[in-house]
Amino acid sequence: MYMKKWQIVFLQFFLVSASINAQAPFLVKPYLQVGYEGKPFELSLLWHTKDTINEWRVEVKTTTKWESSKANNFNLVNVKNVTPFVVYHFTVKNLLAGKDFGYRVLNNNKLVFEAYGHAPKSNNQDYKFVAIGDIGALTKDQKKLASIMYKLDPDYIAVPGDIVYNSGLINDYTEKFWPIYNADQADSLGAPLMRKIPFIASVGNHDAEDRDMDKTPSALSYYYFWEQPLNGLKSKEGSSMVPLLKGSEENKNAFYTAAGKAYPSMSNFSYNYANAHWTVIDADNYVDWTDSTLLNWVKNDLLNSSDLKWHFVLFHHPGFNSSREHFEQQQMRLLAPIFEVGKVDVVFNGHVHNYQRSFPLKFTPDRKGTQLVGGKDNKTLRGRVVNGKWILDKKYDGVNNTQANGIIYLVTGAGGQDLYNPEQENDPDSWQKFTHKFFSTDHSLTYIESKGETLHFKQIASSGKIVDEFMLTKK
Repeated sequence: MYMKKWQIVFLQFFLVSASINAQAPFLVKPYLQVGYEGKPFELSLLWHTKDTINEWRVEVKTTTKWESSKANNFNLVNVKNVTPFVVYHFTVKNLLAGKDFGYRVLNNNKLVFEAYGHAPKSNNQDYKFVAIGDIGALTKDQKKLASIMYKLDPDYIAVPGDIVYNSGLINDYTEKFWPIYNADQADSLGAPLMRKIPFIASVGNHDAEDRDMDKTPSALSYYYFWEQPLNGLKSKEGSSMVPLLKGSEENKNAFYTAAGKAYPSMSNFSYNYANAHWTVIDADNYVDWTDSTLLNWVKNDLLNSSDLKWHFVLFHHPGFNSSREHFEQQQMRLLAPIFEVGKVDVVFNGHVHNYQRSFPLKFTPDRKGTQLVGGKDNKTLRGRVVNGKWILDKKYDGVNNTQANGIIYLVTGAGGQDLYNPEQENDPDSWQKFTHKFFSTDHSLTYIESKGETLHFKQIASSGKIVDEFMLTKK
């Protein structure tokens, strides 16, 4: 069979890469993150291994020359019922805006991994990203959507919680996350996304609610595996933001050691990408969003980013939701007035396993709402019902009129886990008045292209069909 020159070169590269990766002493191969400091033209490179004895180095090429540095910063994960391992953290600096860069990892001077990544864009460059929640469920549609994401070639991916099911365990990541999003090749089982682009994520209830280190000693592994900015509100256990950790002192201390400085600071943070500011929030039921300290942090975070074009907010539990599932968990409606003052454009949520788009809306809550409790002890927080008044911009159609008078709230929680309320899709009488679109019969992702003053949104189902499309313009 005749092969073109480029095909031969690609095959040689693939065979060399496969040979390198086959020799690699990794538990999880290298993947990119935005970093604890979240600097504009830096990324962090992480990998998991049992090896702490041999020398690790990383070589990075942004132009024509490889620059080499030692990698000696790692966290030991030594929790009950898990074979000890380490997570290496390496900062990739001085990236050229929007340019691809090469990197390779060496163990004891032996090349064990090689890939390339996308450097973050500058604020005058176009970019594209995906928002998709409730993903790590090990389903066929999760894998289909991973393949679609890879073909879309986004600059980054935003995950509004429930990163893995069911309890945020180390093994949940091992089985349901790394093989799909950090695979060696793109096929029906997964794609090499994370070694090329960073993910940013908020925690969901399945990531952060299990806090008994005796019952689930490998829970809260979000704090081991992600490196995201630590610029959020500083809180302590037992505060309105962070529940007390349970379990023996030995098991709790093992968690603290493994999590390092990420816990609990990484629960809430902000991050700038190009001309967009992201405010990332822990919206779980245990957080008390009537606390003025928390509200002021969100308010100040948004006001301090007023020089950027777009303002996005990412969290798990939607305040505006028409599904029968989780309808009562409305606590995040309390932040709507702050979002409006802060000129938020879009709020991305998960938790509800379907797709919903609101009309652009403004909301005024009636006081602080009613806290719901339940469970066997009748003390478990179940959310908060928040009534109030909303104003809808129905002149906005996303096609001819693309300037919104209000915030668009997107539920994009159909990333892999079982779908909610397919019976409501063709029953608009069951929707709340603020809901404009409701798609619940297939898994889907939200794809956004940012070009100048316009955002172009597409909701893409696992079948490849575009089930919603609209634009948002701001001058």
